[in-house]
Amino acid sequence: MLVGALLPWASTVLPGGAYPDRATLQFFDAPHLVSGFRLHLVLLGVLAALLSRARKPAGIGVAVIALVHMGFLIGLGAPSIGGPVALAGGLLLMWPGLTAPAPELKPPGPAVARLVLLVAFAALVWLVSETLTAGGQSRATNPYGGAEFLAFCGLVLALACALSAYGVLAWLAALTDRHRFFAFSVMLVCALALPFTDAGTGYWMTVASTIGVYAATAIGLNIVVGLAGLLDLGYVAFLGIGAFTAANLAHVVPFPVAALAGTATAGILGIVVGAPTLRVRGDYLAIVTLAFGEIFFRAAQNNIGGLTGGANSIPGIPPISMFGHAFDKPLGVLPAGSLYYAVTVVMVAVAMVMLVNLRHSRTGRAWAAIREDEDVARAMGVRTGRAKILAFLVGSMMAGLAGAVFAHKLGTVGYESFDFSESVTLLAAVVLGGMGTVPGAVVGASLLFVLPEKLREFSDYRLMLFGLALILIMRFRPRGLVSS
Repeated sequence: MLVGALLPWASTVLPGGAYPDRATLQFFDAPHLVSGFRLHLVLLGVLAALLSRARKPAGIGVAVIALVHMGFLIGLGAPSIGGPVALAGGLLLMWPGLTAPAPELKPPGPAVARLVLLVAFAALVWLVSETLTAGGQSRATNPYGGAEFLAFCGLVLALACALSAYGVLAWLAALTDRHRFFAFSVMLVCALALPFTDAGTGYWMTVASTIGVYAATAIGLNIVVGLAGLLDLGYVAFLGIGAFTAANLAHVVPFPVAALAGTATAGILGIVVGAPTLRVRGDYLAIVTLAFGEIFFRAAQNNIGGLTGGANSIPGIPPISMFGHAFDKPLGVLPAGSLYYAVTVVMVAVAMVMLVNLRHSRTGRAWAAIREDEDVARAMGVRTGRAKILAFLVGSMMAGLAGAVFAHKLGTVGYESFDFSESVTLLAAVVLGGMGTVPGAVVGASLLFVLPEKLREFSDYRLMLFGLALILIMRFRPRGLVSS
């Protein structure tokens, strides 16, 4: 299998090899770069040889890559097929590594553990930067950008497989839990250092800050759906409530006051929506929340009360400013959008701390009991009505705060940003990342909002691909990518 994977690569460097147009990624100008598809193929083959515990599935993955790659080298198919094939191979390599029992590694001393965490988070930031910039920013300048990005993702997935198969990921998770405060501090500093990497451009800072807004919103939804088990299909309405409230107050009060007002308004309406949950559950609760989301969307579309602008939206929202400097402007060596990115990083960090504390609190245990069996929880003395309303309150307030940042970041707010598909996307982010987990919502939101930016040629099929991904996750990883 390993030889079969290497043959396509070797055939192109021999005299009389395949014409450059038949090559997949970057072979026409840089055949030996690490970002080239052939080297990814070689590394996947090496990992297949190393993962003896997953030899058969890994061999199948390498064989699929080799056969399809050889096929379009001789003229069968378009070059862009190389990226999806590399991604599929990485998934096939990742699956046995994630499902097989990992060996236990002994915990090191405190000093060594902190050093390991520091290196691990720094490497993670570098990997995020390389993933964002893989394939470039524009399909017009690099027609193979999407395929290169998928090929790089295949390599990352294979690397994750190797680390998981040898117990490194579980070991790092245990170290993070044991040194929680230090790990969180290092993670925050490393995240704030992203503008100083190759991804430190105005374009990627804008994308990263948008991901931060949706990640914070997804964490709020994770409280409602993941911890309390209350299916909310209209959650994006709270994001819109916070955004429209802040937009209407932007010219009257400073941003902190507008953000507090948006948070409070969303929280009040969260209580209103949560009240019917005292009598309904399951499918009926989903219908109630879906109805609320549609009511909000139609009210915003028709500018009821003159608060949403209707089809004209609400333009001219001033950016956040501090000491006379607008956050949408460059600051020294930092590109435009870096300050908004810093705001969203801090917001996500606060949301993560809140989620961790709530999950391990008495309220969090009550939510977990309701999620498993509400009747049994009530019989055990849990005040289920109060707990469910509190879940809606906390989740909606988190979305309202994110909405206020969202409005000031965009500079204009329209109803079309808060339709049902956005609620589905947020729910998909929570389920994909891992319901009830701290990093799960962030991972899910990052995947679901980075992939459309990198793969714009597949934008028409986004919801279909999300649905397929959810089906596969429910089949093979029912607890999400980051399970509790």
